[in-house]
Amino acid sequence: MYNDKVIDHFTNPRNVGEMPEADIIGEAGSFKCGDTMKIYLKIEQERITDVKFQTFGCGAAIASSSMLTEMVKGKTLKEAQLVTNEDVAIELGGLPPLKMHCSNLAADALQDAINKYRGKRKSVRA
Repeated sequence: MYNDKVIDHFTNPRNVGEMPEADIIGEAGSFKCGDTMKIYLKIEQERITDVKFQTFGCGAAIASSSMLTEMVKGKTLKEAQLVTNEDVAIELGGLPPLKMHCSNLAADALQDAINKYRGKRKSVRA
């Protein structure tokens, strides 16, 4: 059902854990399957310098979260905001159609974090 890359990111997730010094935390969840994700971002000069995640869910959700963190670390917020669930699935070498919503979870949590960060920055400037 899963390819070797998905299995690797599930059994050896990268950037997993909490980040107490995070600048912002994004969250997403799926009512369909009960999976939840938090993504922690450390941001310096509009660039993601560190990223961690906590995902409670299936292997595809954990693998998608792990892959997403590798994809966005070092990117600017503008670049990271362009990352889609399809991009995550492609980087993983594909996901079964019934598990595509898992890659949505990772991308949605990232978008939530970026939107919160931008909202926080606007309120500080106001």
